[in-house]
Amino acid sequence: MELLDYLRILRRRGWIIILLAVVAAASAYGFSKTMTPIYRAEIKLNVIPARADWGLSNTAKDLLRNYGVNIHSHTTAQKVIDRAQLDMTTYDLLAKMNVNPETSDFTILIDAKDPRPDVAIQIVQTTAEVFVERQREWNAQQDKRDRIDISIVDDARDAPLYSPKIKINTLAGGIAGALLGGIIVFFLEWLESNVIHTSQDVERTLGVPVLGTVPVTSDGSRAQRWLRIRRSK
Repeated sequence: MELLDYLRILRRRGWIIILLAVVAAASAYGFSKTMTPIYRAEIKLNVIPARADWGLSNTAKDLLRNYGVNIHSHTTAQKVIDRAQLDMTTYDLLAKMNVNPETSDFTILIDAKDPRPDVAIQIVQTTAEVFVERQREWNAQQDKRDRIDISIVDDARDAPLYSPKIKINTLAGGIAGALLGGIIVFFLEWLESNVIHTSQDVERTLGVPVLGTVPVTSDGSRAQRWLRIRRSK
């Protein structure tokens, strides 16, 4: 197909693509608005060996994953629930929280998601405080040169909207609708591939030039005009 053929198709059936894009975008927007908003808060812990020693630094790096396991445990979760007076079980809290140790920069990222932003902030802040206190108790039993200090980089201050992403969902819905509309349009064109629409179609199909066409009457019917000519003869 040539470029002019595609332009002709878009002129004839382009409204299908536009309509489906608008409907899909509106549907995605409406569905996103009905979803329960989820907010995400995060806090970062800094893991600092007591001295700049290669062996102690590697020990601290190896312990990062263990720290993550201990943070994301029912024992820690219960302490967080008791201190923050949260109305949930340890299973509920752990389902809301994620812990990601970063060995490259000796940090531990704790994040929590909840329909209430204040609860998400409370979860990560209290979890960080509980674990920092636990590490201080552990350090108190160690030699000062062997301690691994853990501190909060910054307190949790806000909890931005995590989902739904209304703009992204709406845009994705519009794109998906447009693609579906394009598929439908070209499927319809494929069904009519053997139908002659224009004189150019005749020339392309038969390989001969068109010397003339039956004129269109006021009611747009060439066939009726041709019949009247035949009957008058």
